[in-house]
Formats: sequence, C-alpha cells, structure tokens
Amino acid sequence: MTTTVTVTGTGTPIPTPDRAGPGALVVHGSTGTEPVCIQVDAGRGTVMRLLGAGTDPGGLDVVLLTHHHSDHLVGLDDLLLTRWVMDRGRQLAPLPVVAPDGPCIRFVEGLVDRWSDDLAVRGSHEGRNRELELDVTPFDYPASPTEVWRLGDVRVLAGQVRHEPVHPAVGYRIETPDGVVVISGDTLVCDEMAALAVGADVLVYEAMRFSEIRLLPDHRRFIIDYHADTVEIGRQARDLAVPTLVLTHLIPPPASDADEQAFIDDVRSGGYEGQVVVARDLTAVTLG
Repeated sequence: MTTTVTVTGTGTPIPTPDRAGPGALVVHGSTGTEPVCIQVDAGRGTVMRLLGAGTDPGGLDVVLLTHHHSDHLVGLDDLLLTRWVMDRGRQLAPLPVVAPDGPCIRFVEGLVDRWSDDLAVRGSHEGRNRELELDVTPFDYPASPTEVWRLGDVRVLAGQVRHEPVHPAVGYRIETPDGVVVISGDTLVCDEMAALAVGADVLVYEAMRFSEIRLLPDHRRFIIDYHADTVEIGRQARDLAVPTLVLTHLIPPPASDADEQAFIDDVRSGGYEGQVVVARDLTAVTLG
C-alpha cells in the first residue's frame, strides 16, 4: 500500500499562469484495489490539476474544505458540476463535501440554486433523470482534533487553526496505514497547528516570506496578520520532528530556482533539518 500527497494548486488569490488555486489530493491504496481519494480545498483549476494527477472527479471519495476564502472554494462549483456532467451511466453517488459549519456549508448548499438554469437545460436536453444532488456534512468547530470522516482504514480529523478574522478555519489530519498527512489550510503558525501535526510524516503548510512582505507598502502588509511565516514554520517543524515539510500557497510566488531556495533558507534558519519541498503544481510525495 502507498499514500500519495499531490499538491493540486500552490497559488493564492492573485493569479499566476502556472499555479492553480490552493488544494491537495491524498490517495491511499494498492494495485488492484479501489483507492481512497481525498481532495482538500478546491481553488481555481482544481479539475484540470486532478486530471493531471490521474484522478477524474468521478474518482473522488470526499472533498474537505478548510475555510470560506474564495481562493479555496472557487473551483468547487466546477468540480461538482463536472462530476455530474461526466456521470453518463456511471450512477455516481453524490460527492460528500465535509466542512466546518458556517459560511462554507452555506456556499456549498447554494450551488444548485446558482446553476439552476444550466442544470435545467442540460437535464431536459440530455434526457437526464438524475438531478445534481449534494451530500454536505457540516461539523462543529472542534475544540481539539476530532474525527470528521472515515472510509475503510483511512480517517480524517479536523483541528482548529488561526486565520482570524476568517472563522471558522480548520486544518486536516489524514491517517492511513502508511502514515499521517497534515494539511494546514490557511493559518498562522500556532499551538493549534502543533496539536494537529503531532506525529505527522508529511506536513503540508501554507508559507509566506514575512521578510519580503514587510517590504511592501503599508496597505498591503495586512496579510501578515493571518498567514504562516516561513521561519516560524521551520521552528515548529523542527520541534515536531516532521520528516517531510511541503510548502504551498506560496507568498510571494517564486518565479525562479533562487526564489524557491529562499523559502528553503528561511525554513532552515528556523532550525528545521528534515526534507523541505517547495511545491509546484502536481508536486507529489509518497508514503509507504
């Protein structure tokens, strides 16, 4: 068996041509068996990146949402609609969407209304007898890491993160027989993230170079208030003794090998000595 983490998008709200919106795909399975496929967040371009990773939307078992910022959600409509459009005779079950109760859930539940005219035309023209159905599972904001989804020998826990004023916001801990993958979502480096990531084999962390952002005009520095500094990430990853650290949601987006190395240098200055991966879209790490 193996578990593979593929970063489906490393971008931010500011678009760049080579970086899709934030997201990560976790696939657990073995040859000859149906894998468990988990998508965390669905930024712009998620469907295209899933196909690039060898997973079509019909192959997903669940989508986990971390918070309601647009860059993490804007690809969700495309993902759910594409799955429905592609479902010609496959009789796919509604795709479960799991998220903290609140704005994320309201956004998902509004999808059918947003696309009602298109869905009606397609259904009538194509003679479909199945409407687009949603399978939405809200959970209460967890006081500590709490199980929110399970399939076979894979379980998912959600834990608080610090992304105020955005609330609620969570990260996810995905446990498989091969090891533990933790995905931060958007957050400051905080004690809550440490609690979620204890014993992780792969830690996927949003990353911002505060040293660069502090050089921006005053009106653009506010983003420091709720993102994770690369140096502090290094300190936390060192303390947790995480073997592999994957940086994503990269701010500012690296445009060269030297820019990527600067992210690594920051993490090293925090004392982390494990493997550092500055992700590009479709970067993959395998456990097992």
